[in-house]
Amino acid sequence: MLRTALRNVLAHKARLMMTALAVLLGVAFVSGTLVFSDSVGQAVKNASAKNLKNVAVAVQPASLAEGPGKQDSNSRHTTALDDKLADQIRALPGVTAVHANVNGSATIAGKDNQPLGTDKLNTATNYQPDAGGKDSRYRLVQGRGPRAADEIALDQGSVAKGGLKVGDTVRFATDGPALTKKLVGTVHTEDPQITAGGSLALFDTATAQHLFTHLGQYDELQVSAQPGTNKNALTAEVKKLLPKDGAQAISGSQLAADQARKADQGHKILTEALMVFAGIALFVGIFVISNTFTMLISQRSREIALMRAIGASRRQVVRSVQAEAALLGLISSVVGFALGSGIAVAMRAVLDANGAGFPDGPLVISPTAVLSALGVGVLVTVLAAWLPSRKAAKIAPIEALSTVDAAPALRGLVVRNTIGALVTALGVAVMLFASTLTISDGLQLAMVGSALTLTGLIILAPLLSRPLVALAGKATTRFFGISGKLAKENALRNPRRTAATASSLMIGLTLITGMTVTAISAQTAVDEMTAKGLTADYQASVSQGSGLEAKLTQQAAALPGVKAAVPLRTAGFQTNHGGGTLTGTDLARIDQVADLTFRSGSLQAVRDSGGIAVSESKAKRLGWKTGDTLQQVTFTTDADTSRKTQLKIAGIYEDNPAVGTVFGATALVDPHLKPLKNDKVLIRTVNGPDAGLDRQIRKALGDSPLLKIQNKDDLRKEGAGEVDTVLNMVYGLLGMAVIIAVVGVVNTLAMSVFERTREIGMLRAIGLARSGIKQMVRLESVVITLFGALLGIGAGIFLAWSSGKMLASSMPTYEMALPWDRLGAFTAAALAIGVLAAAWPARRAARLNMLESIASE
Repeated sequence: MLRTALRNVLAHKARLMMTALAVLLGVAFVSGTLVFSDSVGQAVKNASAKNLKNVAVAVQPASLAEGPGKQDSNSRHTTALDDKLADQIRALPGVTAVHANVNGSATIAGKDNQPLGTDKLNTATNYQPDAGGKDSRYRLVQGRGPRAADEIALDQGSVAKGGLKVGDTVRFATDGPALTKKLVGTVHTEDPQITAGGSLALFDTATAQHLFTHLGQYDELQVSAQPGTNKNALTAEVKKLLPKDGAQAISGSQLAADQARKADQGHKILTEALMVFAGIALFVGIFVISNTFTMLISQRSREIALMRAIGASRRQVVRSVQAEAALLGLISSVVGFALGSGIAVAMRAVLDANGAGFPDGPLVISPTAVLSALGVGVLVTVLAAWLPSRKAAKIAPIEALSTVDAAPALRGLVVRNTIGALVTALGVAVMLFASTLTISDGLQLAMVGSALTLTGLIILAPLLSRPLVALAGKATTRFFGISGKLAKENALRNPRRTAATASSLMIGLTLITGMTVTAISAQTAVDEMTAKGLTADYQASVSQGSGLEAKLTQQAAALPGVKAAVPLRTAGFQTNHGGGTLTGTDLARIDQVADLTFRSGSLQAVRDSGGIAVSESKAKRLGWKTGDTLQQVTFTTDADTSRKTQLKIAGIYEDNPAVGTVFGATALVDPHLKPLKNDKVLIRTVNGPDAGLDRQIRKALGDSPLLKIQNKDDLRKEGAGEVDTVLNMVYGLLGMAVIIAVVGVVNTLAMSVFERTREIGMLRAIGLARSGIKQMVRLESVVITLFGALLGIGAGIFLAWSSGKMLASSMPTYEMALPWDRLGAFTAAALAIGVLAAAWPARRAARLNMLESIASE
């Protein structure tokens, strides 16, 4: 039986090639993701270890996990690490050096005033030269290290990206207006945070302390030791010198591991997302594999019957088919893994070209990746062939041998339809229930409901194919005559096969449609909220940092052409019955930059009472009403969190994202903010947005590279750009599943043509031209793909509608918006897929010899 399985694989190479391609593509996706993850992960670990190879012990503030520490009015933080502690550690036996680091963030501006590095990855520290004027951590590439307050050095990547050279004036910002210093050198670093897209700015120690800490204070002490020193013992000695609860000591190897883990988190999330889409691709491949084996079993019914007649047991027949599937899966998986390794290299290159900045490193092919990819490929193929193998085992020898030319009898669909109806109904019920919940409470339930609904539709697909294919067949018959009618009948001849072929396409289109409709609807809601809630012409904010200096708002308000400049600064608060974020603003001018509609109370009441206004959704959720007084209020941003106050609710307004969920006078939040910074400034002009005024506003607010001056269109485009980026990524990742679905259509049509060889010969004999044969096969393909498209788009719209109900709970303006242009494009793409997938099978059918076809059995 094993020899028979091997012979069948070799004898039907052309028939199984498309099935092998489906397995190959799915395994390539899986293996590519695994190899990519292993390669990048190892590169990050190597870079971290290399960057800290001379660090035996690292001393850090005990509060490092919670942030850099308390800030003063100049945004500088305090630490317990000082010169005295550094000198004590230098005096320990075995210590060769102590690097006292000051750490902060500096965003470097290019010549176009745009940031060079990625937000949150822009690092700044102090350059610590040895006796030779060099810092062992940073190899000088050009020039020298900074020595004075007006000097700066940068990493070579940022210098190249910004088109800078030694001697240029560099503009940068730490947490306020732009500063300038002279570029005196460029350095090379293996720090994974920098190679991952960040930037590195180096200052002399005194300047770094002036910018980020205080004179004589540090954020980290990196201890180097003599070769052979017991690092654990040294760490214990260092710990004895540390102030109680003020600092912690960890080994250099642990610090490298922590850095690698932190840098590794981002690509781990990417890896998990890719694996989800790889799983979808393999799931679609199951339909292709199962369909192919089902058709092969039907074509080999006489052969299987003969094997049964000469003594083969049912179990042996099952094993033969399963062995055939396993062999096919193994060969396909091996080729797929090789292709996946190439995909991993290409994936890394593409992401690096788009700013990912992964560290350099070799391609890592681990045994786990190899075994996982091969195992998944073989397992998926064997599982997909399980039902066809059981069908093969049920062939009765006498019955099969006596039905020479009769088509195999089709089994009834009653049981399948009943199960499908129950699963679909359960899925729909779960989705409807989830739609009554909030997004945080109902997301997981909605995912289960979506899976159940999609599974139920797959089971029901043969039943649904009859009316939908018949409807499509009327159009083909009307416009294409006999070819159209034959195409319809061929599609209806085997509902199971048609359904399995269409289901593979349906899965991809359901996910694409659902995500597109939800994303576009959410974007439309945000646009509506922006247009309705914001009447300002400009919004000023910073891309990172603690915000805009409050005093700069008055400079912007004094500009000619500016009608009002309204600050928004926030402080977190907490009560016994709930909390949130209180936005402090200029109550005398807030109505000039935001469209506020009060449900109860009024803006004037908020002004007069010195109280707060609460958004309608928050008030409803917490049971707050106008006139209530919130007792025992504490502010989380307050230096003294035990200090309590009370807030009176003077009005409830229609949700408005411009002012947040709770707002009041700046006097309510200012005592609890240090330093005093604005999160945003909303600016209303006399004559509307103007490019010249835009530049003046930017200059008045410090002209920092962190600064963003956006009008309404900019805010919309920013949101739309994020939506389009996510959707394009989804389209690209689901493209693999669609390609496999196309493979399934080609495979089904090719096998169908083989089954109908005599029939095609008879059609040619009674006068149907070769062009008519081609048209018949093409129309059959179009009908099948159109059926899958309609089912997928319809299911996607339903899932988007029910999921959107959850979004509406936190986004009052949310309403489902159907992007007809994109839905039309999906349908057109399905039709194009049908035509292209039929090209080879149609050509093959048209080239069949008439007499040989009629004589075939």
